[in-house]
Amino acid sequence: MNRYARQMILPDVGEDGQARLGAAHVVVVGAGGLGCPVLQYLAGAGVGQITVIDPDHVEEHNLHRQPLYRMSDIGRPKAEAARDALLATNPTIHIKALVAPLTPLTAPDLAQTADLVIDAADSYAVSYILSDACLAAQTPLVSASALGQGGYVGAFCGGAPSLRAVFPDLPSSGATCATAGVLGPVVGVIGALQGQITLQILLNTTPSPLGKLVSLDLATLRLSDFSFLGTPEPDTHLPFLSRAQITEQDIVVDLRSETEAPHLPTPNALRLAPDRIAEHLPPTDRRIVLCCATGLRAWRTALDLQARGHRTLALQAARADL
Repeated sequence: MNRYARQMILPDVGEDGQARLGAAHVVVVGAGGLGCPVLQYLAGAGVGQITVIDPDHVEEHNLHRQPLYRMSDIGRPKAEAARDALLATNPTIHIKALVAPLTPLTAPDLAQTADLVIDAADSYAVSYILSDACLAAQTPLVSASALGQGGYVGAFCGGAPSLRAVFPDLPSSGATCATAGVLGPVVGVIGALQGQITLQILLNTTPSPLGKLVSLDLATLRLSDFSFLGTPEPDTHLPFLSRAQITEQDIVVDLRSETEAPHLPTPNALRLAPDRIAEHLPPTDRRIVLCCATGLRAWRTALDLQARGHRTLALQAARADL
């Protein structure tokens, strides 16, 4: 029997739809809690080419919510362990494993070569970097976030508004799964929903999920959604830069303490706490690049500098260079 017989019965799939899935190239950024269910369901559905990118290695604390991996995978790069596990269940597809961080330099090429990009990285910086790249390339982006017992999934770009249009500002809290915790089924449900939305976009189903955001509160078993079609793109935005994109003309400010970051991002960088920047940096025409671990402190500080007259600012997230 055909491997895909059960889904090909569906009117939205059939032989033509299955052929469309087989010809598709999807880039999945992140092979963790969200990436595992996404990858499993895309591979199972017969998406012909999958590129998975993740710089991390499998650790024992991953296993409660990342069932793609086994104890024997501990210490292996996640991208490679995921590739091997997926090919063991479906050897008819092609999977490329990239053991590397996503950066503002690599994101545009990935967005250009993919039919769709999935953001499963659990990083604010990565989400905005991917949104910028996908908006420019007109490539659909399925982005999700999970924390505690809730989260959301949205289908951006590719003709729909970008993530920046819907979320022009970073959240007030920098909480992540690592700091606030998460239940395994939560990332499973949200990641599976990412997979469902991805297949709908690739199959060009009607109505399209592009321009829709679904929120889930699994503590109370509530789900809600809304359309953000027609939301205008922001007139300006704070771009994320890779270290390689910083120039000698930039004023680079590291917001981290010496204990947090013993080495400065560039030899001439200044080390200043966010509350000391205003007294040391009068308005200037030179670009100011603000550096921190996740991009959150840099974003907040940039907004304060904008209010003080600075106009050319950029962000560099060290932990997510990425």
